[in-house]
Amino acid sequence: MNLAYSLIAAPILLPLLTAALMLMLGEKRRPLKARINLFSTLLGLGLSVFLMGWMHGSSDAVVVYLLGNWQAPFGIVLVADKLSVLMLVLTGIVGVSALLFAMARWDRAGTSFHALFQIQLMGLYGAFLTADLFNLFVFFEVLLAASYGLMLHGSGRARVSSGLHYIAINLLASSLFLIGAAMVYGVTGTLNFADLALKIPLVPEADRGLLHAGAAILATAFLAKAGMWPLNFWLAPAYSSASAPVAAMFAIMTKVGVYTVLRLWTLLFSGQAGASALFGGDWLVYGGMATIICASLAMVAAQRLERMASLSILVSAGILLSAVGFAQPSLTAGALFYLVSSTLALSALFLLAELIERSRSANDLPLDEEIDALPKAMESLHPRPGVNLDDEQKAVVGQVIPWTMAFLGLSFIACALLIIGMPPLSGFIGKLNLLSALLNPIGLWFSIDEPIRPAAWGLAALLILSGLASLMAFARLGIQRFWTPEERPSPLLRRFECLPIFFLLGLSVVLTFKAEPLMNYTLDIAKSLNNPERYVMAVMAQRPIPSPEARAALEVQP
Repeated sequence: MNLAYSLIAAPILLPLLTAALMLMLGEKRRPLKARINLFSTLLGLGLSVFLMGWMHGSSDAVVVYLLGNWQAPFGIVLVADKLSVLMLVLTGIVGVSALLFAMARWDRAGTSFHALFQIQLMGLYGAFLTADLFNLFVFFEVLLAASYGLMLHGSGRARVSSGLHYIAINLLASSLFLIGAAMVYGVTGTLNFADLALKIPLVPEADRGLLHAGAAILATAFLAKAGMWPLNFWLAPAYSSASAPVAAMFAIMTKVGVYTVLRLWTLLFSGQAGASALFGGDWLVYGGMATIICASLAMVAAQRLERMASLSILVSAGILLSAVGFAQPSLTAGALFYLVSSTLALSALFLLAELIERSRSANDLPLDEEIDALPKAMESLHPRPGVNLDDEQKAVVGQVIPWTMAFLGLSFIACALLIIGMPPLSGFIGKLNLLSALLNPIGLWFSIDEPIRPAAWGLAALLILSGLASLMAFARLGIQRFWTPEERPSPLLRRFECLPIFFLLGLSVVLTFKAEPLMNYTLDIAKSLNNPERYVMAVMAQRPIPSPEARAALEVQP
């Protein structure tokens, strides 16, 4: 307990101190800054994995840290539970992968990349660990401020235009966040998550309308960040215009909105919230379904791989938000498994998209330090007597596929299978868990007296239809990118560009074979979210650590 208690603030402090150090180093020492950035990000991932392992093996499922040694709800509180540490690990994995890819060349496309990267990690870690509405707003602004700079990193007309829209929408969402938080505070007198969960059932009926209005305004801000229709018109242009490593990081940023909705909705409007129980659940269900429909239709018409990846984020956000709205533990567990799988696949796809587009431009993009580049494409074998030839007089049998193109093609297939939800990879397991929970809401055999909700049938149908739409879109782009008869040279790829994609897809393969442990872990999370009393009591029961003088005074008392 003491070790986890002392480490809970480390994922926030580590990137903060690293960013300050890199700002002092200046722009002339970029290689050193890149190494420091990588070391810090790996250390943050290691801390997150340690906390996850400790949390999984400990009976204390909730660890509370009182910043400033002030008791809740008067002071700032950080809380680590199984859900928050799962998001910490996922953030660390995506962060390491995006940074490795950026170190190939993108970190030199603008100033202060490494400092901004660490500040964004700080905001992400803080948003997952905080247990207070106002401090959630602070960490939101930290990660958004860093994302504004990263969004514009590399310049370019399309990036600047989309970046300005991105900034404007997020500033508006932040304003709504403040307004909603002020209204909730005006009714309840607190902003601490656990204290809100205790006071919302006691709100007088005359003030409940104002409470619901404030909660709805807050939800609008969160759902705009999560990408729910019709608040998501800004997301696809912004994400598809960002540089590849930044877009990969943005894949986890949309999950911050989903996480916040899941955390606050299950805490503040749980079944124990009195007259406010499950407030807004239908909006989440049907709004998420509308998001799936619109994003799936747009995917079929997408012509660029980056845009298709951005639209796939919206499909996954719609699935997650709809699943959360059902307030069903088995469905929430399946949604969290799907969240992990889809985030890994989408991050890999954003990184892969740049390499595939580079293969179409015949290496127009310059690469420095060619000594680190991967081997060039191998030439086709000379046709032998008696060997069948194609229309270009090349051997049909025995042609060598350049291994760079083989890597891109196989990685593209893996990403497609994960996002579509086809077997045998973890995307199929995630969608299968969702379908099973929708069609068997109380177990393998459900009573005739417990009919399946019409919304459950609708979401099940959309899971299948959205997969078909993704299959059509990926098949079309795969044919255009890999099977067209144009004669193009194989792209030059760096090891740092291939390693993170291999790492993310390799984790997805591991997740396929180790699905049961993660599914059990997410089921524990879902059960704890469905019964928030343990979280509430852990936060409210945590006492400040006595000062040395107070401890000495207690020891001398008879």
